Amino acid sequence: MTTPRDSLAAVAGQAASPAPAGLSTLTHLECTNCGERYDADALNTVCSACGRVLYARYDLEKARYTLTPESLSRRRWDMWRYQEVLPVRDPSRIISLGEGMTPLIPARRAGKAVGVDNLLLKDEGKNPTGSFKARGLGCAISRAAELGVEAIALPSAGNAASAASAYGAAAGLDVQVFMPRDVPETNRIECLQYGANITLVDGLINDAGAKVRELAPQHGWFDVSTLKEPYRQEGKKTMGYELAEQLGWTLPDVVIYPTGGGTGIVGMWKAFEEMEVLGLIGSARPKMIVVQAEGCAPIVRAYDNGERHAEVWQNAHTAAAGMRVPVAIGDYLILDAVRQSGGTALTVSEDEIRDAQIDLGRLAGIYAAPEGGATYAALKKLVARGAVSSDDLVVLFQTGMGIKYDPPIS
Repeated sequence: MTTPRDSLAAVAGQAASPAPAGLSTLTHLECTNCGERYDADALNTVCSACGRVLYARYDLEKARYTLTPESLSRRRWDMWRYQEVLPVRDPSRIISLGEGMTPLIPARRAGKAVGVDNLLLKDEGKNPTGSFKARGLGCAISRAAELGVEAIALPSAGNAASAASAYGAAAGLDVQVFMPRDVPETNRIECLQYGANITLVDGLINDAGAKVRELAPQHGWFDVSTLKEPYRQEGKKTMGYELAEQLGWTLPDVVIYPTGGGTGIVGMWKAFEEMEVLGLIGSARPKMIVVQAEGCAPIVRAYDNGERHAEVWQNAHTAAAGMRVPVAIGDYLILDAVRQSGGTALTVSEDEIRDAQIDLGRLAGIYAAPEGGATYAALKKLVARGAVSSDDLVVLFQTGMGIKYDPPIS
């Protein structure tokens, strides 16, 4: 069976497509399931042969000559510093609001409280619109605009809608957002502020996604749903590049990530593979840990059952809106990363999430979103089980700012 690393090695050395002056070495798109290849300079969503996720592939042999630690010391201080392995060909077409290069914060007191000597928090709440979604939508919208898209549509549990609306406004695109009716009010207001068109949907994000799939072809909107176009994960993967760079081109022992649609884990796992081919890191990988809420845990259930695909979770409920995703198109990519890394998947309760949010505030000075609280709650369980050791270097991803949600203390 061909592995992602085999595919990356095969890509290395291929001639890059003709492009305006710029550093991107984008060559083609490749299906992560069947290997079918597609033209990277045509609009694509999922694989037309099997319906699975497409990955952007790069001429990594060419990129390794310019994407070096020394060259990075002289570059812009945002996610676009890794331009060789990002898809926008013409640098003038990049739509940036300052996304990326978020702080990696030592959390000594929070670590000591659970028996971990080396705990770091990657604070994605410092991104534009207050979440890691700025990375994915900034990249996807920049590339869509470069390819001539004039209108986009997406379903969102909240933060993706905010980011899409902001980047769409900056790019001059028409933005159509479909959101569950009970999303945090802040997200809805943000979208209106950025001039997006909002449709509130009764149900969950998958119900909103069904409306996008129904209406987008009728109106000529380009669907930028999670993993249903090839470039959101390219923005998300910069979290992996940053993590390695911030740690002196090493990786932590453990990464704990709150998982809904899964582009964070999927993107970082792709980044690690690319960085090894680029010669930036070795073959060692962190254990990738999925955490989901008890009320919506399709990936955890599939992991526990030894399955590669996750069935739809019925009656999904959790205060962590970003994890309230009953089905993920990239389920197999998430589960592959977890298993190949020797990681695991676990659930936490609503009470555990809320208590962990409070703990992170009082022990680390971080106002964590519920999703971020879930990572600390998961760490407590993992330490108790012996799955994380006291001397492990652990990174918890705080994917957004808590102030956009109902407060854990009322």
